Order: sequence, then C-alpha cells, then structure tokens
Amino acid sequence: MLYWITQQFAGRLTGLHVFSYLTFRAILATASALGLSLIVGPPMIARLSRYQIGQVVRDDGPPTHLLKAGTPTMGGTLILVTTLVSTLLWAELSNRLVWTVLGVTFAFGLIGFYDDYLKLVVRNPRGLAPRWKYFWQSVAGLATAATLYYTATEPAQTTLFLPFVKTFHEPLTAFGFVLITYLMIVGMSNAVNLTDGLDGLAVMPAALVSAALGIFAYASGNAVFARYLGIPDIHGAGELLIFCASLAGAGLGFLWFNSYPAQVFMGDVGALAIGAAIGVLAVIVRQELVVLVMGGVFVLETASVILQVASFKLTGRRIFRMAPIPHHFELKGWAEPKVIVRFWIISLLLVLAGLATLKLR
Repeated sequence: MLYWITQQFAGRLTGLHVFSYLTFRAILATASALGLSLIVGPPMIARLSRYQIGQVVRDDGPPTHLLKAGTPTMGGTLILVTTLVSTLLWAELSNRLVWTVLGVTFAFGLIGFYDDYLKLVVRNPRGLAPRWKYFWQSVAGLATAATLYYTATEPAQTTLFLPFVKTFHEPLTAFGFVLITYLMIVGMSNAVNLTDGLDGLAVMPAALVSAALGIFAYASGNAVFARYLGIPDIHGAGELLIFCASLAGAGLGFLWFNSYPAQVFMGDVGALAIGAAIGVLAVIVRQELVVLVMGGVFVLETASVILQVASFKLTGRRIFRMAPIPHHFELKGWAEPKVIVRFWIISLLLVLAGLATLKLR
C-alpha cells in the first residue's frame, strides 16, 4: 500500500524513487514487522492471559516443562498479522506470487488456529482430529500446487533443478510438480510444528531460513544475477523478498517474547503457517533440495520422531529417551537454553551451507 502511494508521487517529489528498490523496501518490511510485533505483542499476550488460553504440558516430558503450564499460547497469530501488514505495506500487490504465498500461509494458519482453539478454548484435548487436520492441509497444499503449475508463465517455473549441477534441468509433468509441491508444503508445515517444542527453538531457524529464501528470491527475480549464479530466472520472484523480510522481522519480534523463559508460545497457528510459507517459497524459487539443507533442524526433528515411532513399533525399544530429539538432550541433563542455542547454531551453519550453493555450481 505504501509502496503504491510512493510510486504515484515518485515523479513529482524527489527522493521517493528509492522506494522502487527491492532491497530498501525489504529493510523497511523487516523493520515494520519487528516494530509492529513489539507494539502489538504485550497487549495480545495480556489478552491471551486474561482469557486463560494457556499451554497444556505433557507430564512424561522433562520436569522443567511443568513450569510452562498455563503460558499463553496461539502467539503465532502475532507473526501472521505483522507479516501480513508489513507485506501489504511494502510489496507490489499486483504480483501473483505474493498473493499465492500469502494465501497458502494464511490457509495453514487458519487450520492451526482452529486446532489451537479446540484445544485451548473448547478444552478438547485432541483438538482437530489428525485425519481432518491432514485432510485440510492436503486440500490447501494441492490447491496451491495446482495453482502454481497452471499459472506458470515460463518453463523454468515447473522445472526441477539440482544444486551443484548447472546442466541438470528436468521439466516436470503436472503430476510430478504437484507431488513435489504438495510434499514440500505439507511436509515442511508439519516439520516446523514438530520443532516448536522449546522456547524460541522453531522461530529462530524459521527466521534464518526465511531471510535466506529472500536472498534466493531476489537473485532469481533478477535476470542478470540469475544468469551469473546459474540459478533459474523466475519472473516476479524478486518481490517475494518483501514477504521473506516481513516474515523474518515478525519472527524476530515474536522471539522477543518467546525467548527463554517464554512469555507466549507460538501454537499450531504459527508453526503450521510458517512451515507452509517456507515450503511454497522453496518451490517458487526452485530450491527444494537446498531448503531441506537450510531447514535441516526441522528435517532432523521430524526424522527423530519417525525413527522413534518405527523403532518402538518394530522392536519395542526407543532410540531416544524422548522425541523430538531436543527433549532427548534435555533428559540427558542439558539445560533448555543450551539445547536451544546449540540448535540455533546448527541452523545458522546449515543456512550458510545452503547459501553457499549459490556459488558452488
């Protein structure tokens, strides 16, 4: 909105042309989302506390988690609201990719919101039944995948690329593209949700991956940079830098309240939405495999749950003391802040490794 206003007066007032630069608007988007989070956060947390929308803690986990019982939840709403406002302020709203990403993000956010509402307000301990949660995730994921495929304007938008291999360009059929997109969106959504178990553990890696995807989007949307780096040239992808910057800023703003000891938890409303956003961004910029590296913490946590369940069903034994894997380290005696910070460090290294693929081709 503000970007559109500045463009109307750019020819009459000197200095407004600076708003045409994606990098400048990305800085403003990050600052806007962060600032809004710090302003809106306290009254939102107070309202959640007043309505007693608090976390329910399992009694079979680390004993320190029992102290978290009653901490306000559904704080992911703060991330969604500030991301939306900041994106609408600074993005070019005629860009279909921006609306596609916003659409899938808020569709998954709505699913998570309803699940949280059932658990915390209606006091239904099961929340939204898993089959229905997966059903609606599938509907949203498949609808997004089909939209991206049938609105693609260039072959590169539906072609599979591999990092490190410049010459690998494999056009995907409708089925192949929809399947990969569906798995990325739904899989990453649930992976982030599994990671959201400790204070700030999920939101910091999500902010780092979002920022890195913004760099990929900016480079892919610039024909010169894309050609030089050997990455697909995706028309219009550059504008997604604004969404990525907004999401990263909103994540940092939420971390202000979610850092140990947390004043508020994200809940499914935030985790499902953020994961879906990362998944669809990876598909649009054609960096699905790279995102699996950058989001390696999410992949690791998901793998630990799968291995734990499979091992127990097949052998009757557990591989870890508790899954997801951060709880295993807690039960081994690591303090929660130590687990969190070490996973942040791992996430930062993985994101840097993913960014390195821009040159290692």
